Amino acid sequence: MANFDWHAERSDLSGIALLDRAPESEGIDLKAVRMYRQSRLRAEMAKRDIGAVILSDPINIRYATGTRNMQVFSMRNAPSRYLLLTADRSILFEFTGCLHLADGYETVDEVRPAKTASFVAAGPEIASREHSWAVEMNDLIQSLIGKGATVGLERMNAGTAIALRDCGLNIVDAQEPVEMARAIKSDEEMKCVIASLRATEVGVGKLRDAVRPGITENELWSVLHQSIIAQNGDYCETRLLSAGARTNPWFQETSSNVIGENELVALDTDVVGCHGYYSDFSRTFFSGPAKPTDLQRELYSVAHEQVHYNMGILKAGMSFQDYADRAWNIPEKYYANRYYLSSHGCGMTGEYPYLYHHGDFPDAGYDGEIQAGMTICVESYIGEDGGAEGVKLEQQVLVTEDGIELLSQFPFEDDLLR
Repeated sequence: MANFDWHAERSDLSGIALLDRAPESEGIDLKAVRMYRQSRLRAEMAKRDIGAVILSDPINIRYATGTRNMQVFSMRNAPSRYLLLTADRSILFEFTGCLHLADGYETVDEVRPAKTASFVAAGPEIASREHSWAVEMNDLIQSLIGKGATVGLERMNAGTAIALRDCGLNIVDAQEPVEMARAIKSDEEMKCVIASLRATEVGVGKLRDAVRPGITENELWSVLHQSIIAQNGDYCETRLLSAGARTNPWFQETSSNVIGENELVALDTDVVGCHGYYSDFSRTFFSGPAKPTDLQRELYSVAHEQVHYNMGILKAGMSFQDYADRAWNIPEKYYANRYYLSSHGCGMTGEYPYLYHHGDFPDAGYDGEIQAGMTICVESYIGEDGGAEGVKLEQQVLVTEDGIELLSQFPFEDDLLR
């Protein structure tokens, strides 16, 4: 990476100008990224005759516009900021005192103050606030696209959706057009994905170096988090790091547990990193000081085999059903504790599609097509039901016209491979 001069043009250190000059942005046309994403969403809306969407999920607002503001806070306090997007108009309703944050974004035509329709903001007057919010939004939508429009809605409280419907709008779920838009990445967008992964790999390297008996899971996890923030990443979406007996079953969140000698230490990064893109790969380490046991190596090698086998069958044009039928067969002794997915889409978070195991497909699966431009995370968790430990491994790949391109490059543990 070329040297970056933080002191150049310091007269404008707010809003988009500073974000676009950040070191990890070098060589990326972020305007092209933003325009591509917004056009993708508009195209998916048009396919479904959706005249407008109202987005309140901060990740989807960022996808559609590039703007960000207190992302975790906004998830909890929806709708404290929201976006109205039509075929030719983009109006961002921003949190109190934050209207200036969208300055310079070519994806935003207008910024207005948000009217927060939540119980926290309105108290016992919530129903009245929801009604007035809906009337104002309906008037705006009518002025832009006419009466009786079909409007996609997400993550709004129930009273708001009911009030909008009572205004005469045809309310549909916005998830489908948003997820289908996000599923296919442009070449320029992939530069953001790779920048996020490289920064996360730096953090995981520091975490790996810090693995030792006597450190707590929380202390170890904080090494990754500190590195991510220092590199202008956003946050870790989960706390999936555990050691020893807490690696089996999976999904035990990071705790004050002290890592012991000769234990497995399993990590799923789940990092919302540079440019808001998800870095999602998993690794399992060994605390030492002795050598791993035969059982630990067996668990690791089986997980390694599953990930690489399933990476090998991924290809553009394959149906989700075909993938499930051809995917690696999990040995019976590991089946009960299997990871809930075989693979999944990945972009600004985990996203469409979910690719299920063969045995789970009849109840949970749905069909579709793996397409070039999708980024996919291939998963494995291997641990016996009631077993002492387990191994979590995962790789992130790009589906191309010719196969796949490996995106996550952090090495595996030679000492744990048989």
